[in-house]
This record gives sequence, C-alpha cells and structure tokens, in this order.
Amino acid sequence: MTESPSRPQRSPGRPKGVGLGLRHELAKELFETRPREVAWVEIHPENYVGRGGTFAAMLEEARDRYDVVTHGLTQCVGSPDPLDLAYVARLKTLLRDNRATWHSEHLAWCNLGGRFSHDLLPMPFTRASVRRAAETIRELRDRLEIEIAIENASYYGHPGEPEMSEIEFLEEVLDAADCKILLDVNNVWVNAQNHRFDPAAFLSRVPAERVVQLHVAGHFIRPDGLIIDTHAEPVCDGVYDMLDHTLHHVGDVPILLERDGNYPALAVVLDELRRLEAVRARVLEQRRLTPALEVRA
Repeated sequence: MTESPSRPQRSPGRPKGVGLGLRHELAKELFETRPREVAWVEIHPENYVGRGGTFAAMLEEARDRYDVVTHGLTQCVGSPDPLDLAYVARLKTLLRDNRATWHSEHLAWCNLGGRFSHDLLPMPFTRASVRRAAETIRELRDRLEIEIAIENASYYGHPGEPEMSEIEFLEEVLDAADCKILLDVNNVWVNAQNHRFDPAAFLSRVPAERVVQLHVAGHFIRPDGLIIDTHAEPVCDGVYDMLDHTLHHVGDVPILLERDGNYPALAVVLDELRRLEAVRARVLEQRRLTPALEVRA
C-alpha cells in the first residue's frame, strides 16, 4: 500500500507526533478512512500474543498502515509474583516482529499467588518497593532484549506508611533500574488533584532524558470530588495545560491519546487528536524560537 503523502515517514518502533490507542470499537473505521490525524497506534500485546483470527488480522492491518507501539497490562513491575516467562517469550517474538525499540509496563502491581487482579494496584512508596521494581525491570529488559519504559500509575490511597513522596519513588526506581519512562500526564493530574500536590512541579522533576512517550486521557469526577482515571471521557483543560508544560520540559516525544470506554464517533476522537497536535506544534515552535542560554566561563 502506498503511504499517504500527508503522513510522516515511517520508521518502525520510533513514532512521531500524536497517536491513538488501537481499539476494536474504532479500528474498522480507522483502517478504512486512515485519517491523517493518527500518526501511529499503540496496542496492548496481551490482546495479540498467541491469538489468531480477527486479532492477528487486525494487528497485521495496523502494521501495514502505522508504526505500532506496545504497552503491557499484565507484567506489572511491582508484582510480588515472578514474571510469566512463557508469556514473556511470546511477547519477545511479537516485539521482534514489530521492530520495537522499547516496550512499556506499569509501575504498579497486579499479580499475587498466581491470581491476577484485573486492576493496577498501588505500590508502597518504600525502598523495598524500589528494589523489587528495579529487579523486575532489569530482568524483563534482559529477557526481552529491549529497552523498558515504566508508566507512572494513578492511585487512590497509599498502602501503609510511605517512606518518600510519589515523585521521589519514581526517581529512585528510574535510577535503580536505569530505565525509561512512559509519562502519563493524566495520571499525574489525577493524583495531584486527589492527593493535593502541584502537578507542574512533579512533571518538572521527571528526568527529561528518560521520557520516551507520553499518555493523555480523560477521567471521571465523582460527586464527592474524587477523580477516577477511566480513559472514557474527553481530555480536560487541566491535562492539556500540563501537556504543554511537559512538552516544554521533555521536547518532542510521541503523544498517545487513550480512549477505553464511552466511545464517541471517530470524528470526535479526531478533534481531540487535532487539539493535541496543536499543543505539540505550538510548544515545539516556541522551543525552536527560544534561543539557548549562552554559557560563559
């Protein structure tokens, strides 16, 4: 298939611009219309590893049209259980076929005693948790032979007594594991509102050189004010503001819009993608026009 001249040139595994999470509810129309607003797509490999039929066909169609990035759901690096080595071996094959340059998982836990929680549970902000996460990240990187990025997770309560703040915990894990980060701007916003801290200050402390990808999404506000990270509502103005702040800090890294429920028409999703691209383009132009500070002896 001939590439659209309006689409950025593909370099598999290294996407540029604004992408969309590939979901069955949107995939058919996405593939048929191939809108220029979608520069790349992200998949959850659990939906494709070891599966044929519709799943395999959908992945092949995605690969024909887009750069495809993987984002895992089940190998949470904070889980007490060991990695599922049989799954990791199959995942390695998918990543190789995808010519991926990184793979991301969550800085959370979801497996205990052979049982899967179907949710991302918060890790204690302790040095023992830092050691556990770093060990798992290093093992996963060694087995997959690919760079690992961890995603900062949303949480609604801390298990036990913390030994450090969330940003300190994240910094220590990144240093101990020497890994990358998939920085979820919405999760920072949600946690900041629920736990009363400054999201801009948090984002400014994330080491820019480790950021390989950004997530943005919508969330639900309960009547009592608690914000729930649902990925099922439009992105709010506060998250757009924090995306602007983040891009000034980290530069041109790929941005992914997550939508996992209450799916609107694709045209509505494309409106959000255009707004995200407008933020990206504005910040990159501002960075280009801002002269570097001159260093003097």
